[in-house]
Amino acid sequence: MPVRPADFAEALATGPLVLDGGLSNQLAEAGYDLSDELWSARLLADEPEAIVRAHAGYFAAGAEVAITASYQASFAGFARRGVGRAEAARLLGSSVELAREAARRTPGDRPRWVAASVGPYGAVLADGSEYRGRYGLSEAELERFHRPRLEVLAAAGPDVLAIETIPDADEARALLRAVRGLGVPVWLSYSVEGAHTRAGQPLAEAFALAAEADEVIAVGVNCCTPEDAGRAVRIAAEVTGKPVVVYPNSGEKWDAEARDWQGGWSFRPEAVAGWLADGARLVGGCCRVGQEQIAGLVQAVRGACG
Repeated sequence: MPVRPADFAEALATGPLVLDGGLSNQLAEAGYDLSDELWSARLLADEPEAIVRAHAGYFAAGAEVAITASYQASFAGFARRGVGRAEAARLLGSSVELAREAARRTPGDRPRWVAASVGPYGAVLADGSEYRGRYGLSEAELERFHRPRLEVLAAAGPDVLAIETIPDADEARALLRAVRGLGVPVWLSYSVEGAHTRAGQPLAEAFALAAEADEVIAVGVNCCTPEDAGRAVRIAAEVTGKPVVVYPNSGEKWDAEARDWQGGWSFRPEAVAGWLADGARLVGGCCRVGQEQIAGLVQAVRGACG
């Protein structure tokens, strides 16, 4: 069903929307090697059909919003692979069209939305600093880094820009300046630990940055433990009065030395009832949360909403 970008905020006001799960899950389980510095963004050039299939799998599971494969994509990252600026811009823009194509292929007449992923500066470095922040760059330097790819993604016509996994309130401040005038609504989502950003700032202070930003239609957290998600939802709602976005990981932790996930699984679709009661309106999953869990989340949302 064709939709206009301006419709997304209206849809958000009428009831909760279910996001997809981890895109890398889908691709890795399909046999694709994501060890490249570009991560899933490598497939924008090498295997775009794989990305379409991954998005379509989540739509088939009942997700209403697809987050594009542009999280780790940047002009600098593509340049290191020998990709020129014009081609890099085309690939960035194609991430939106690939998600649209997945929506077209999925049966059903429910609106399906596309969120263009904008990851933190640290994701481009591919050195783990996306989970720390504090890159040693000024806010002005971060704004100059983010603005060009934001312009390209906005021009591709997504329904919303998903500024996600931001570890540092300073980077969030730079991004909120960088999105001004783009004409596309934004959600701002931090990566957190406890009641603080990964860089250590109190969540109440970090969320407050979005309270007066007209471009921001939702604020919250992703790529965190399910245990941290609930408290963050409450803080975001109280501080901003805006709809909250929440999509945690499975609960497992990545062991960099073993290059494997360790620990138990704590993502529970039934937790969504509490999130919704506290102000969440965009709910989904991040790393290691797949189609089965998103299908369960869809049913839990329907149950919670009667």
